[in-house]
Amino acid sequence: MKEDILGTALLDYQQGNYSEDIITYSSLDEEDQIPLPYMFRSFKDMPKLEQKALKICQGEILDVGCGAGSHSLYLQNKGLSVTSLDSSPGAIEVSKQRGLKNTINENFLNFEGKTFDTILILMNGVGLAGTLHCLEKFFEKLKSLLKTDGQILLDSSDIIYMFENDEDGGYWIPEDVNYYGEVSFSMEYKNKKSETFPWLYVDYNTLQRAANYSNLTCELVMEGEHYDYLARLTHAK
Repeated sequence: MKEDILGTALLDYQQGNYSEDIITYSSLDEEDQIPLPYMFRSFKDMPKLEQKALKICQGEILDVGCGAGSHSLYLQNKGLSVTSLDSSPGAIEVSKQRGLKNTINENFLNFEGKTFDTILILMNGVGLAGTLHCLEKFFEKLKSLLKTDGQILLDSSDIIYMFENDEDGGYWIPEDVNYYGEVSFSMEYKNKKSETFPWLYVDYNTLQRAANYSNLTCELVMEGEHYDYLARLTHAK
């Protein structure tokens, strides 16, 4: 049985047992942390990019990878119909305890049953695709859940800045790397470690090409403060 690292940590915070943050390890040779208080942030503490995404949500909304439910809570409090989806049982339990009315504990790729006006995938939600090769499958799943005139709102980052410059002004990318935005991650919390999982960061031009290949129109809504961006995808006419 897989360790629910994220869910365990979120439950601890929700229940007043916060003592440490989640540690993440990546193939970029970086050790980092996910500060648990940040997962419970209010609208005013969210990055402008996330605020913009929430402001343009409409109709029936699916919040994919809802985590502690902060984005969903904002939408629900605005009177919008939102379904909050996460594969973490602990995250869904926290979302319920925080007052979300419609939560589903399910892997996104296995979820089906209805279609939505807005599909929201924030905090580098496109990373769920795992690899560049799997973007097509990811987009096909999104399309199957999207109403004819619906929109997909997702964000990602161009992590080329994390690689060293070469003498020609370009970037030095290891030869064995398929695409520089393909990363592997693991998480640790209170001495328990998750399995390593693939995660994708994709630059906007690559995202747009992949979306067009999958018969989706892709537009750049907003650029963030550090190589990140918000994109809006719709069914191609």
